[in-house]
Amino acid sequence: MKKMFLKFLLLCLWHLIGVFGYEVRISVNEGESITLNSGLTEIQTDDDILWTFRNDRSTIAIINRVNKRILDNLDGRFRDRLQLDHQTGSLTITNSRMIDSGLYEVTISRSSNLETKYNSMFDVSVYERFVETDTKKSVMEGDSVTLHSGRTYLNDDWIQWWFMNKNNLIAEINVPESRFSVYYDVLDGRFRDRLELDYQTGSLTITNITTQHTGVYELEYNTWSRPSFYLSVYTRLPVPVISSNSTNCSSSSSSSSSYCSLVCSVVNVSHVTLSWYKGNSVLSSISVSDLSISLSLPLEVEYQDKNSYSCVINNPISNQTQHLDITQLCHTCSDSVHCCGSTEAVIRLVLSALVGVATVILLVYDISSRRAEQDQEQIHTSGT
Repeated sequence: MKKMFLKFLLLCLWHLIGVFGYEVRISVNEGESITLNSGLTEIQTDDDILWTFRNDRSTIAIINRVNKRILDNLDGRFRDRLQLDHQTGSLTITNSRMIDSGLYEVTISRSSNLETKYNSMFDVSVYERFVETDTKKSVMEGDSVTLHSGRTYLNDDWIQWWFMNKNNLIAEINVPESRFSVYYDVLDGRFRDRLELDYQTGSLTITNITTQHTGVYELEYNTWSRPSFYLSVYTRLPVPVISSNSTNCSSSSSSSSSYCSLVCSVVNVSHVTLSWYKGNSVLSSISVSDLSISLSLPLEVEYQDKNSYSCVINNPISNQTQHLDITQLCHTCSDSVHCCGSTEAVIRLVLSALVGVATVILLVYDISSRRAEQDQEQIHTSGT
């Protein structure tokens, strides 16, 4: 009795599955092949198999006693890319594209009594193929960047965008519930008024970006995780400043040529390299990854050097250059001595003039004092 009941129950379940079918979710990258299994191992003589696409159930393939053919009724989008297995009725899409995303349905019926024998649906998602350079993005502060979902349109889909970890949900689209949301208050509001969500594709754009937005962004599509995006945001670079150290003017012991000591510097920089160039060749460089520090790089050149020198600061996506003008910043030692000699002569002249003036003043004072004494003596004599 129990065995009879179990057989009856299994028969009922099989009948329900056969009538209502089931839905399979398939996710692939562009260019990959997709095989949609009919569920049959072998087509029977009176089996009619119908493959349709999208909600409007456009027919793309059919197998029956009369026809075994592929139909290209959708603007030729599947041209030369559909393969029909004449033994099982399964359908393969080769060289898949994002426009192939959507709902596919196979209906298998008996032509003898028009009874639906089997029905199943396939929710296919074809994503843009991401290579290493696509998942690593670098931008300048103040720019905008778009993180692509890989979808051309959304069906009954659920998309979520996370920053750094699953505790920081910043945006989501839930089509069945008609929910399209961005969450500005995550992480003290660093994304406030900076997130734009494309309701058609699910792609996320971050505007007026800052270094606080550097990090990992994760996309989850219908609980299926995509490759993470690694976003690096760099500050705008200052122009290097070249200055000379005038106290270091010296002469080579083996040459009469003079040398000039220079220093190239930048302030408040991070994740940069500072370099001296002679023409197109690097002479020296220094790199830093810490936040907001100052860098200085020295260089010594001959005053008579006719080569082109420049100081360059760069990060992975930009650079700033300052060219050296030797004639303005560097002076030969002989020029310095000549300059100092002239100054000394002027000082001596001024001192000599001051001494002369002082001598005159003393002479005048001495003469005036003597006359005053003589006048006093004459007055004293007259009184006597």
